[in-house]
Amino acid sequence: MVLPAAWGRAWFQRGFLGILACRRPLLRGSMILGLILCCCTLAVLAGTVEGPTSVPELRRVDVVLGCSYVGEGGLPRAFGGSQHPATLVLRGLSVTDDGTLGDVTNYEIPQEDRSSSPPIIFEASAQLVSIPHAEALLHVDCSGEEVICELSPYSSRQEGYGICSASWFLATVRLSSGISIALLLRGPSCSSQKEEGHGVTLHPKLRIPVSKEGILLTTVEFQSSSNNTSLRTRLGSSITLDCHFALAPGFLLSSLEWRRQHRGSGRSLFRYNVGSAGPTVQPKVHVDVEQLLGSGDASLTLQEAAVDDEGTYICLVSTTQHQVQHNIQLLVAEPPRVRVFPAEVSFKRDETITLTCNIAGYYPLDISVNWIQKTPEDEVEISLSNARFSSHRQSRDGTYSITSYLSISSATVQAPATYTCHVSHVALEEPISVSTYLKAPEHTESEGLIGGAIATAIFVSVLFIVLRKKRAAEPKPEQLLTASE
Repeated sequence: MVLPAAWGRAWFQRGFLGILACRRPLLRGSMILGLILCCCTLAVLAGTVEGPTSVPELRRVDVVLGCSYVGEGGLPRAFGGSQHPATLVLRGLSVTDDGTLGDVTNYEIPQEDRSSSPPIIFEASAQLVSIPHAEALLHVDCSGEEVICELSPYSSRQEGYGICSASWFLATVRLSSGISIALLLRGPSCSSQKEEGHGVTLHPKLRIPVSKEGILLTTVEFQSSSNNTSLRTRLGSSITLDCHFALAPGFLLSSLEWRRQHRGSGRSLFRYNVGSAGPTVQPKVHVDVEQLLGSGDASLTLQEAAVDDEGTYICLVSTTQHQVQHNIQLLVAEPPRVRVFPAEVSFKRDETITLTCNIAGYYPLDISVNWIQKTPEDEVEISLSNARFSSHRQSRDGTYSITSYLSISSATVQAPATYTCHVSHVALEEPISVSTYLKAPEHTESEGLIGGAIATAIFVSVLFIVLRKKRAAEPKPEQLLTASE
């Protein structure tokens, strides 16, 4: 939901645009509004604009996200913390207005919730640090993406625990498209509110300082982002793992480290301490230090990817007091090569033939192989279950291979027919199908001569028997002379 930053706070009363709005169910992580401005609204507004096309301008807007507050008393959920409903209002996000934003509803502080566990509303000002991927957050409901948003207390190394001690909070926003954003929020402390002459108002259950309206006012002091939390690459290729950050004035980068973790073991791939002579770096990886210090581009490039490079890559950006990280899952996937032989075959008398399907060079291990039979008389293909398989074999580059065998017998198979080896694998956009053709039996010249000779012999034998019987039935000359006397 988009809310202009400079407008008042009246979206609960106004409810909809008056032009067009569409209702959507509220999901965890979705925009917390009863009526959501959708793409259909933007399309109608765009259709009403007349005259020459104007150059898009930057516009400050607010984005409201439904979140969960994770942890209580400074303890994360894994150590007994709990979850509470929360709302994150990102104020002053800079987006491009191409004329389709139009008029939108305004945001207003909700009426006081007197329940025992009212939701916490975090207002995060983006005046000091720009929020990345603002366009994606702006249109998240229109694109149908799922959003997961979590807020938790963050205590730096110089701060302790206890009531009112957690003046820092960490907001993590993850989109189903792979975008990940981490925001370090500076909140008010009890001492700062006392110095201003105001009584300290604590949330009734979480015991964190909030305004009289129940709002926790914060500023974004440190942000880090990645445009994809899961990547796939092929063997031998190069790939860049995205990691960017920005700091508020007064904050300085202390160090950057990239680590890879896989199957319980971890390894540092790149580490740079600001002010040191240079980075500590492993082979095949590269981070542009000049871009790191100049524009906050902490992206890592991996060259000549191998099976051993698979794992979780962790980008750790640190200041003297705080650290934010992003986890990027890198998967290696190599498609198989499939060959079937013989490519064409025909039966001899009382013969069994073995067809071979060789599948090689694939990664990861899981693969599906099956044989299909198709004859001119069959309306549909028939899946065969009598195939045999070799064991998996692994080559030096980590890829696998396997062989499938299918035996067909002249006593049970009718030719002609086509036999196809179907192979499915995660690295394939669609299955590979390779076929072999079983020809109808052909009669050789010798077989024809033999058959003709046998037929001739049978014909002569039958003719001889018939003639012999005919002669036996005729009267002899002596019998004719006696009859005449």
